[in-house]
Amino acid sequence: MRGKLRRGKLRRGNLIRARGCVALVTGLLLLLMAGCSGGGSGSKDGGITLRFQSLAWQQESVAANKALVREWNATHPDVKVEYVQGSWDSVHDQLLTSFEGGEAPDIIHDASDDLADFAYGGYLADLGTLLPARLKSDIPQHSWETAAFGSGVYGVPFLQEPRVLIANAGWLKASGVRIPTPERPWTWDEFRAIAKRLSGKGRYGVAWPLKEPVSATLNLSLSAGGQLFHRAADGKVTVRFDAADAVVPRTVHDEVNTDRSASGATLGMGGSDTLPGFFGGKYAMVPLGFSYRQQIVQQAPKGFDWQVLPAPAGADGLTQGVSPQTLSIAADSPHKKEAAEFIDFLLRPANMVRLALGDWMLPTGTEALKDPALHTAKDGWATGAALAAHLRPAPAQSVRGYPEWKDKVATPAFQEYYSGAIGLAELRKRLVRDGNLVLARYQR
Repeated sequence: MRGKLRRGKLRRGNLIRARGCVALVTGLLLLLMAGCSGGGSGSKDGGITLRFQSLAWQQESVAANKALVREWNATHPDVKVEYVQGSWDSVHDQLLTSFEGGEAPDIIHDASDDLADFAYGGYLADLGTLLPARLKSDIPQHSWETAAFGSGVYGVPFLQEPRVLIANAGWLKASGVRIPTPERPWTWDEFRAIAKRLSGKGRYGVAWPLKEPVSATLNLSLSAGGQLFHRAADGKVTVRFDAADAVVPRTVHDEVNTDRSASGATLGMGGSDTLPGFFGGKYAMVPLGFSYRQQIVQQAPKGFDWQVLPAPAGADGLTQGVSPQTLSIAADSPHKKEAAEFIDFLLRPANMVRLALGDWMLPTGTEALKDPALHTAKDGWATGAALAAHLRPAPAQSVRGYPEWKDKVATPAFQEYYSGAIGLAELRKRLVRDGNLVLARYQR
C-alpha cells in the first residue's frame, strides 16, 4: 500500500487521519516482517536467540543435544539457542522450503551429501572465516573435503560411520573360519568364499539390505580402488565404470545369483528389516552402518552373541566412503558469528564424544577420537574406531546432478543387476551412457 499524500492539498483533519493510516500500515508491515523473517532474532531484553535445527532421533542422541543446548544457554545469557526438532525423512524438502521462504534456522544439522545444491544455490554461509583455528585443525582435511564445494566450506563434518559386518559370533566360531580384524581383514574374494562356506540348509552366509543400493555400493567400492566419478581439469565430471568399480557389485551379484550364499529376498530391505532374520539364525552376517549397533543392543534376544567385523578390503585396503553429518549456518542468518561460536562449543572434544556416543557413531575430531570410551571392545567400539583413519569422502560428494543420476539411473540399474535381471555389461552401459547424459545437463 503506497498511497501518496500531497502537501497543502489536505485539510488538517484529513492529514491527521492519513498520518494515522500510515502509522497503522507501517506497524502492520513491521509485524509481518517479524513474523516472516527466518533465523535468529532479538529478545525482549536485547539478547539474541538462535534457532538450532537438529536431526537427532535416537533417544540418547536427542538427550545429548538438548543437554548441550541447556549448558550453552546457562552460560550465555545474551545468546540463547532454541532447539528445533527436524527429521531425516523430510529434511531436504523442508530446508529448501524454509530457505526460499526466508525462514531457515540459523544452525542446520544435515549430512554432507545433501549440501551441494544448498551450497551452490547460495543458501548456506561459507564458514571459512567464521570458524576458530582450534576447530579447523582438529578435524582432518579429508573430512573437511566432504563439505567443500567450489572455493568454500559450507558445513562442519562432525559425526561419521563406517559400514561394518555385524556377525553372529557363535555361528562364525562354530564354522572355524578365520575371524577378520582391522589389522588383517578379509579380502573381497575371501569374504565371498566364507559367505559360501557359511551357507546351506536354508541359511545364508550374508544378507545384503540394498533397498538403497547406490550409496553402499559406491562407498564400499573405494576399498577396491573404484571411483566411478572422474573430474577433468575443467571441473566437469563424467562417469566411468572400470574394473575396480565392478569388484563390489560383482561380489554381491554372484553371492545372490551364483553361490546362493546371500538371500535375494533382502535386496529390497532396509537394514532394520534384516535384523529379525539375523537374530533368528537365518543370516550369519549383515553389512550395516556402524550406528545399527544400538538397535541390535536393544532388540537382540537375551544371550544372542554378536560381534563387529571390518568390511572386506580391496586394492586400497579398508578405505571406504562416508558422508558425515554436518552443521551449517544459513546464509540469511543475521547472527553468523554467534552461530559459529555455538557450533564451536557443541564440537569441543568432550562434547563431540557425547554426541558420538549418543548417536553410536564416530566423531571426526582427532582429539575426540582418542577418548577411551570409543576404544572399548564392548559393542564393537574399538573396531569402528580403528576404521576411522580409512574413511574418505563419498565418491559423489560434490557431483552436481548426483541425486537425479542416483534416482533415475543408478538405483534401478543396480537393483536389476543384483537381482539377476541384467548382466554386468548392461549395468555398465546404463551407469555410463545414461548417467553422463544426466550429469551433462548440470554442467553446461
